[in-house]
Amino acid sequence: MAEKQRTLEEQIDSRIARVAEREPDWEALGFQAEVDPKYRRAQMRYIGTGATGAEDANVIPSEHFTLSTMVLPEGAEGPLHLHSDSEEVFFVLDGQLRFIVEHEGERVERTLGPRDCISVPPGVYRGLVNEGSGEARMLVIIGSQKPELPTYPEDSPVKRN
Repeated sequence: MAEKQRTLEEQIDSRIARVAEREPDWEALGFQAEVDPKYRRAQMRYIGTGATGAEDANVIPSEHFTLSTMVLPEGAEGPLHLHSDSEEVFFVLDGQLRFIVEHEGERVERTLGPRDCISVPPGVYRGLVNEGSGEARMLVIIGSQKPELPTYPEDSPVKRN
């Protein structure tokens, strides 16, 4: 028996993710926080699950990219990592974040504040540090339906085998 065609209203309603229905997931990157508490941060997923590998039925299914917000306590860090298959965009909502980008032995650092944005191409290491006083929030877009899990440098304390 064929499934009934959904109305436009039903289709649109299935593509809405309200902030009131999101919960910060402090466990999505919990394996990193177990290595060092400075890596503790939370993800709030809207479209797809990003590259955290988290299970979440409460998201808009991803077709071409993922979108989430991240909450970073004061002093929190996102360790250097790369996505070999996708671009990653960071849009600062609140706070002050120092972004670190490394490629082929070269390192660049830039500090971004509210409504500043950085796009990092595939195959380039990226990391960040909340250098502001208080919590920081950013929007993260990864240009792939289901990105591969990130790769960490060999000497990274959060590298998984």
